[in-house]
Order: sequence, then C-alpha cells, then structure tokens
Amino acid sequence: MEFNFITLFPSLIEGYFSDSILKRAIQKELIEINFYNPRDYTTNRYKKVDSPKVGGGAGMLMDIEPVERAILDNRLEQKSKIIFLTPVAKPFRQVDAKRLAKESSITFVCGRYEGFDERLIELYANEVFSIGDYILTGGELGALVMSDAISRNIEGVLGNRDSLVEESFENNLLEAPSFSKPKKHKEISIISEFSKGNHNKIASIKDWLSLYKTKYFRPDIYQKIKAEYHEK
Repeated sequence: MEFNFITLFPSLIEGYFSDSILKRAIQKELIEINFYNPRDYTTNRYKKVDSPKVGGGAGMLMDIEPVERAILDNRLEQKSKIIFLTPVAKPFRQVDAKRLAKESSITFVCGRYEGFDERLIELYANEVFSIGDYILTGGELGALVMSDAISRNIEGVLGNRDSLVEESFENNLLEAPSFSKPKKHKEISIISEFSKGNHNKIASIKDWLSLYKTKYFRPDIYQKIKAEYHEK
C-alpha cells in the first residue's frame, strides 16, 4: 500500500510512522509513505498558499493551484484513490478501513485554515471523509487516523491476524471487556468463567457483554442491531 499525503506539515505525520507496527510495516515494504507539500508547487515568491473567501467570511482558504499541481504533477489522479479530509463529509468507519485496505495507493489531501475551495473536491476527490463531529486545526490528524486504521487491515501488518477478529465494530458491536493478570485487583475480580477454559461459554459471555457495552456507550449502534440479539 502506498500512502501519499498532500500537506503543509509533513513532519506532523512522518513521526507517527517511525515507531511500532507502522515502522515495521514500512521496513517489510508492506506500506510506503510519500509527502507532497503544496508550498513546493506555488508560483509566488513568498510560497503563499491561502486566500480570502470570495463573498466574505472569517478565515482563509487553501488556494486551488498549489494543491492541484501537487496532484497533477505527480499523476496522483491517475494512479491513486484521492481522499479529502473535511468535517463536511461522511464519517469514516471500520468497514471503510477494511475496504480501503484493498487499494494499492491512497492519497490524503489535508486541509488547513478554513478548508478547501469546493472546486478541488469536485474535480479530484474520489471520496471525502470526516473522522468525527468536531473541528481540528488541520486534516493531518484525520489522515493519520485513517492510514493507521487502514494499515491494520493490510495482510502482514499485524503480527497476529487473529487480533482483528474480536475488535470493536467487527460484528457491529463494541469489543467486550478484556482482562489480564492478576485475577483479582483491589477487590475487583475477573469474570470467573474466563479462567475455566470453556471457550464456547467465554464466547457467549463476551457476546452479551459486547451488546451491553454497546447499549451503554453507543445507543445509536444498539438501536440498529438490538432486534437481532433479542431473537437469539
């Protein structure tokens, strides 16, 4: 998988790939990262990349031309799925991470200031995503979130592929609580069945715990799937 980042601040992203799982994935050539800074594609002497909004309004927008040149000069529109990060978009979900992990190249366009000229999205976006109902100072964090989630679903990136099986959202539920040693800590004991080795029983308990956890923390998800579990 090739991840391309169009960003004014490559250093905000690059460091995240220098440790742990993603570093090993790069070393194993499972993923590759490239950066394209719009400032390198400006034609003005000050490397300016923003302009006021037409029609008024607070803040500045990223200029069309530098972002467009970063895309076209590197032929990213031909060889890569181009994703724009903006709060004005559909939410990024686990199902998207699994689907996008099958791509060979993804380009994340990271906004700054008050965002993009809408024409950039209309001309070059294959998909547009938001990572949540809040506003960040730039799209770099969103690109990191997405690239991390996508990378985990690429064959060979995780040391143990089975780690994906019980994760949250894999069965439309939040993941069940997990426990380690000791069996009792500060008067709180683990669920006794978890240490008895009956894997069918453990799986059943985890299934219901996932349901209850989802009901408490994500009632929006629970409402969509509760009928299925009430029929069991």
